[in-house]
Amino acid sequence: MQIEFVAAGAAVGEKSALALVVFEGEVLAGAAAAADAAAGGALTRAAAAQRFTGAKGQVLDVLGAAGEAARVLLVGAGKKAAFDAIGAEHAAASAYHAVKTSGLTTLRVVPPEGGSAAHAALGLRLAAYRFDRYRTKEPAEKKPSIAAAQVVAADTGKAAAEFAPLAALADAIAFSRDLVSEPPNVLYPAEFAARVKALEELGLEVEVLGEAEMEKLGMGSLLGVGQGSTRESQLAILKWYGAADKSAQPVAFVGKGVCFDTGGISIKPADGMEDMKWDMGGAAAVAGVMHALAGRKAKVNAIGILGLVENMPDGNAQRPGDVVTSMSGQTIEIINTDAEGRLVLADAVWYCQDRFKPKFMVDLATLTGAIIISLGNDYAGLFSNNDELAANLLAASGAEAEPLWRMPLPAQYDKQIDSMIADMKNTGGRPGGSITAALFIQRFVNGVPWAHLDIASTAWKKPSTVPTIPDGATGYGVRLLNRMVQDKYEG
Repeated sequence: MQIEFVAAGAAVGEKSALALVVFEGEVLAGAAAAADAAAGGALTRAAAAQRFTGAKGQVLDVLGAAGEAARVLLVGAGKKAAFDAIGAEHAAASAYHAVKTSGLTTLRVVPPEGGSAAHAALGLRLAAYRFDRYRTKEPAEKKPSIAAAQVVAADTGKAAAEFAPLAALADAIAFSRDLVSEPPNVLYPAEFAARVKALEELGLEVEVLGEAEMEKLGMGSLLGVGQGSTRESQLAILKWYGAADKSAQPVAFVGKGVCFDTGGISIKPADGMEDMKWDMGGAAAVAGVMHALAGRKAKVNAIGILGLVENMPDGNAQRPGDVVTSMSGQTIEIINTDAEGRLVLADAVWYCQDRFKPKFMVDLATLTGAIIISLGNDYAGLFSNNDELAANLLAASGAEAEPLWRMPLPAQYDKQIDSMIADMKNTGGRPGGSITAALFIQRFVNGVPWAHLDIASTAWKKPSTVPTIPDGATGYGVRLLNRMVQDKYEG
């Protein structure tokens, strides 16, 4: 979508919709009052007739109002005291959804006085995301017609400058969503690696290890997951050196990238298995974060590690009862081949801390169904060995409306993953399933400040209830981690 910032008095085209963002209890103030006067009180009458109060999420669509615009929308932003940047995004996104298939080509959004024009523009970019590359027969009337958006700003130059890093963030979120949305016959480990390799045009350095290189490193845990697939496993290393001191200790992000998860020999039920194409949502989020940091030229050194595999039930597949040796030298008894993401992370996390010696590591993974049972579909689980890192993540979570809830890592649960014949087993059973999965990963952290985000509940929405997030891939984690780096680790 083309975004332009315009002054309040700029002419409105006849194929345009005009969206006026208003506060609850102040529906016809400011720009809305002027529009109502030009329409001969039509907005007042329409608001009364439809009980429009300006509550958050309300949209009043008035056809045939006098003025240049073909349609006028009143978009409720809720109480003025609670309005913030996220509120500006959601209001603009709600306006877009109200007219996206209307046949009109341009949407002009007028934020309320003091509202962020840049964040309204971000809301429009995120709302307009659509993964439609495999649609061939969609009727024209179902396709979005809004191709351009104008956002009214008191200072258009300032708004454009504020929007530049947000535009880079929007690009990164779209990249992440695209990765998760692709079908698994298109996006397998080597293709995923190739797509992140293309990010070198942004200034990232990208290195890709194949199975031969990983075998030399002793990554038996990761390689065991992929041994049943005809697709070769990959480890992608993304590097961004944006700090003034290129040798300064980096921050690091590690992503689970199971491009398709059948469960392996411990095969999943057929119902819903098609959704397991998004079991690489953690790796997609890490790729998106690195995209965002490079896109906005963040003043930080950062590393992204993506463990990319397929988990398939071939005759060569890993079996329950197998024992594998991880890069750390620790041995793992395989109890359930569907507890595979932690096996990928075991080697990826160890490789990250061993090679790059980061300030901290945050891993992201669609790891357990147990986190959905614990937290529902809106919160991701946060596990951490470091209170400062956890606090920084929670602060960024609140600022970016990507909810996190900190979960415990009780030492007494760790014994659930002790094995009778190896150093550990890859599952501790149903009780505290998301906790024991995190405790498993912690055994490979080697004392580095670390956090694990279990995003199984948030990487994919079906349906979504947030106007800036589509049904399907959300890009969860990109905003959160970008914000944390921006607020706490750039300098």
